[in-house]
Amino acid sequence: METMTSVLGFGLAVCLALVHILASKARWLLHLPQRWWMSFAGGISITYIFLDIFPELSHAQAEASPLEGIPLIRYVENHVYLLALVGLAVFYGLEQMALRSRRHNAATKGDQSTEVGVFWVHTAFFALYNAVLGYLLTETGHSSILTCLLLFFALGLHFVVNDIGLREHHQRSYDKLGRWLLAGAILVGWSLAQAVTFSEMAFAVAWALVSGAMILNVLKEELPEQEDSHFGLFVTGIALYAVVLLASQA
Repeated sequence: METMTSVLGFGLAVCLALVHILASKARWLLHLPQRWWMSFAGGISITYIFLDIFPELSHAQAEASPLEGIPLIRYVENHVYLLALVGLAVFYGLEQMALRSRRHNAATKGDQSTEVGVFWVHTAFFALYNAVLGYLLTETGHSSILTCLLLFFALGLHFVVNDIGLREHHQRSYDKLGRWLLAGAILVGWSLAQAVTFSEMAFAVAWALVSGAMILNVLKEELPEQEDSHFGLFVTGIALYAVVLLASQA
């Protein structure tokens, strides 16, 4: 049973790493109407947030146990939603940093990509994000194969959209190095989980920070502008994923 748990978690980590390696090279996506597949992907991701991430945050809130005698730490540990907000704010700041760098380079050099330092900072935070997700994949080992497939589908779409956005910011740097670092970070996180077991409180804190970042990335990248959206496909993505996800949890 333990071997099967490891195989499922490792297989999921490898498949998600491959998404990073291949997503920015998936030129066929550019030939599909973006308003169609982005709206459908946005519906799935929003459903994942409301039916999976929010319940997990609630569970993390219940699991986080305070450190006695340290009032500030006790306050933070008992408020995983505050930590999720911190994760959201940090990644929003990174996005603004990348946008400013691109505008500056476009105005001064005619280059649409970010500066080298911005690329490394942006990539480092996303690598940390992926490493935590890779560590959290150990929890899927106790889930059914259907649940793992649903998780892969939701995270895979999320990564594809994220990769397209990151490549737009960093261009050649992302193609040559960034995508490989993000793919490797998932495997590093999974490997770390095999060697080190953190407490429930640490697990809850990590999940809260990643959840906030994921919520921002979904809202920022996967909900197209009104003129570029297709409401019917957005609702279809919500309905299909909600039905399958709830059926798998029944």
